[in-house]
Amino acid sequence: MKSITIKGSERESVGKKATKALRNAGKVPCVVYGGDKPLHFSADELAFRDLVYTPNAHTVAIELEGKETVNAVLQDIQFHPVTDAIIHIDFYQLFDDKMVTMNIPVRLQGNSPGVRNGGRLLFRKRKLAIKALPSKLPDFFDIDISKLRIGQNISVGSLLSDDFTILHPENQVVVQVKTARTAVVTDDEDEDEEGAEGAEGASEEAAQE
Repeated sequence: MKSITIKGSERESVGKKATKALRNAGKVPCVVYGGDKPLHFSADELAFRDLVYTPNAHTVAIELEGKETVNAVLQDIQFHPVTDAIIHIDFYQLFDDKMVTMNIPVRLQGNSPGVRNGGRLLFRKRKLAIKALPSKLPDFFDIDISKLRIGQNISVGSLLSDDFTILHPENQVVVQVKTARTAVVTDDEDEDEEGAEGAEGASEEAAQE
């Protein structure tokens, strides 16, 4: 997984007055959990642009003057309710031998024949929570929908890997194509009628769960 470097300064004072002064100076107060003790630091709000304002998942290399680089993942972020400015970020420190939980984005590849024939594409899970060692964290889940026909779906069960654990039921639908009034069945869709009907039934059951 790609890493973003954040350069900041360790915070000696974490009181409300000091925190307010940091925010007034355009800096974001942050804390890293997971180590021997919480690590408090601050960095310019612009330093988090490529971490926060993106659909991609990243790990973070936090560089503080006079300190060893800390590898972490973003755990929680707070925005100002009016201005949407970042007002606080929590990180969790990474260790090579400790599992971490993270949300990984899903990307769809290809064009669905079911959609071309009038079906509705329902993208139900745009991110999937997984648990893995830091070295095994994937950047994306890439899902090929080029054979997805009307009534069919792709579920978590088809994305399993020995490298990580997906924290969703195997029958959780990630993407599916449902029928619509304008949908038509082509020869390609009809060539395996029994298989398509079975997939449609599985899709409907998963959607109801």
